[in-house]
Amino acid sequence: MSGVAIGIDLGTGGARAALVDPDALVLATGAAPIAPTRNRDPGAWWHAVARALAALRGRASLAAACALAIDGTSGTVLPVDAAGRPLGPASLYNDPADPENVASLVDILPATSAAHGATSPLAKFLHLQYLPGLARMLHQADWIAGRFTGQFDATDENNALKTGYDPVSRRWPNFLSRLSADPARLPSVHPPGTPLGTILPDVADTLGLPRRTIIAAGTTDGCAAFLATGATEIGEGVTSLGTTLTLKQLSDTPLFAPQFGIYSHRLGDRWLAGGASNVGGAVLAAHFEPAVLARLSAAIDPAVESSLDYYPLLRPGERFPIADPALAPRVTPRPDDDAAFLHGLLEGIARVEALGYNRLAELGGPPLVAVRSVGGGALNATWTVIRARVLGVSMRPAAAEQAAVGAARLALAALS
Repeated sequence: MSGVAIGIDLGTGGARAALVDPDALVLATGAAPIAPTRNRDPGAWWHAVARALAALRGRASLAAACALAIDGTSGTVLPVDAAGRPLGPASLYNDPADPENVASLVDILPATSAAHGATSPLAKFLHLQYLPGLARMLHQADWIAGRFTGQFDATDENNALKTGYDPVSRRWPNFLSRLSADPARLPSVHPPGTPLGTILPDVADTLGLPRRTIIAAGTTDGCAAFLATGATEIGEGVTSLGTTLTLKQLSDTPLFAPQFGIYSHRLGDRWLAGGASNVGGAVLAAHFEPAVLARLSAAIDPAVESSLDYYPLLRPGERFPIADPALAPRVTPRPDDDAAFLHGLLEGIARVEALGYNRLAELGGPPLVAVRSVGGGALNATWTVIRARVLGVSMRPAAAEQAAVGAARLALAALS
């Protein structure tokens, strides 16, 4: 079966939709915002999805759409009744869980579990499972998929990870019983990109989609963004050069190192591992306005190594690739020449990037073979050359940056 596919990326700020052809080339995109005051309202989510699809339909025909997949914000959860009706507002990814429930996980969960932490969805479930009328706790992408299919009982392996799902054994683990957690109130788990069902006829007609459209298991926003780049080779990395530096690498083995914030999402028989540093674009923005940054970058010879040894942090503390909450910023000495100073900052961040990929290799990951870049820093050609020299690998172009395109790739997988 072949045809075009739709991906929907749902976040706290809005919904984005992408239409791709069988080769994952983007045909059209659409978007709709969610008001900050309504980002916990699932009705606002669905309204934004409908408006994003309407915007998409205004730019391209959806008559050939055969499949659709959704990615959502990792860790955002929603309690629902048996009919899928929300029993209250959603708990966002950064909303704190009850401290006692968080503490109860420490001695029972493996140290490598992604369900630890102050905002743990599993800790939230320990509270929500006693909510009157609760049938299931769903993740954001799960509930939207349920609005399409009418079935509110499924999730994907990536969204389930922070709720305690074991991606290695591919099941909800036995330790849930030790927490007095009822797994029957958690959704069944499916690999990303597998068919969950067919769109409801009335929903298809309302949204202008074909009644044959397959709804596929989705993923998290971070995984979807990686998939959008087109990285498919074991050892390929994707570096996000935004406010902070985030690395993800495709691996043939799972990596778990909670001391560095590293855990692995499952993508079929492959794994997506990575970590996030505190260095990044925020450091550059603290010293230079965008126009000045562009002008100074053009004055740098990226083939020449800087003599400065910087670890460019805004404030003390690092999480990956060095786990040290007291690690001091190193941005001195500062030369009189601003271009030389910027050269040192750019190269310093590149060295942290290289150290990050080396850390993944030390933990059992594959050798780095190439890197694709996303985020604002990816547009800096001088920095790209510096990074290629420091990393010692080729820099491949990202096919796309929008997470909705990654979700659409999963929808295409459901057609194969």
